[in-house]
Amino acid sequence: MRTLYHHPIHPQSRVARVMLAEKGLPFEPVVEKPWERRTDFLKMNPAGEVPVLVEEDGTVVAGGLAVIEYLEEAYPDTPLLPREVAARAEVRRIADWFLHKFEREVGENLVGEKLIKRLSGQGHPFAPAIRAGLANITYHLDYIAFLSERRPWLAGTTFTLADIAAAAQLSCLDYIDNVPWDRSPEAKDWYARIKSRPSFRALLADNITGCPPPRHYADLDF
Repeated sequence: MRTLYHHPIHPQSRVARVMLAEKGLPFEPVVEKPWERRTDFLKMNPAGEVPVLVEEDGTVVAGGLAVIEYLEEAYPDTPLLPREVAARAEVRRIADWFLHKFEREVGENLVGEKLIKRLSGQGHPFAPAIRAGLANITYHLDYIAFLSERRPWLAGTTFTLADIAAAAQLSCLDYIDNVPWDRSPEAKDWYARIKSRPSFRALLADNITGCPPPRHYADLDF
């Protein structure tokens, strides 16, 4: 069986999970706690980071970007990137925005401080970082609203990797109830469509022991 080593509240792991589901590829999810630095896991990925995909033939694909690109190239029958070169560049631009810029400005400051530090025993949350994250998220919601008003999906007319990347980040924040949905009805409507996709159901079922999500987290109607 194809195996994905991941952490439930890790955006790039969530991207991999959704991509696998969208492409109809069965897999066994194995929760990995990167901060434990297990020897067997480090043998697969010396960087000690999730996600890591292990194919049925033993092929190991390690790291978020590598897994994302591998899945799109190895299983092109259900494409998550458009055919046109310029359109592909736009998808990559938006995906990069959320996987890196959003993660740096929001995810690390909120999910990292409030949840990951707690799970990994890395100390107390840093209040200035949390304040920065709460301030920054409004800017990103406004950007989602801006795109949603002009396109059916974030990067164009079809559901793509750009939507998966943005939804993966927001779902992590929504797990800790830190998305001010009322501020942006456009972003909320877009996310509701993502939540309704079958590929997203496993993410909405996540429940970390001792850190349950808010009630609306798995509610398709919020």
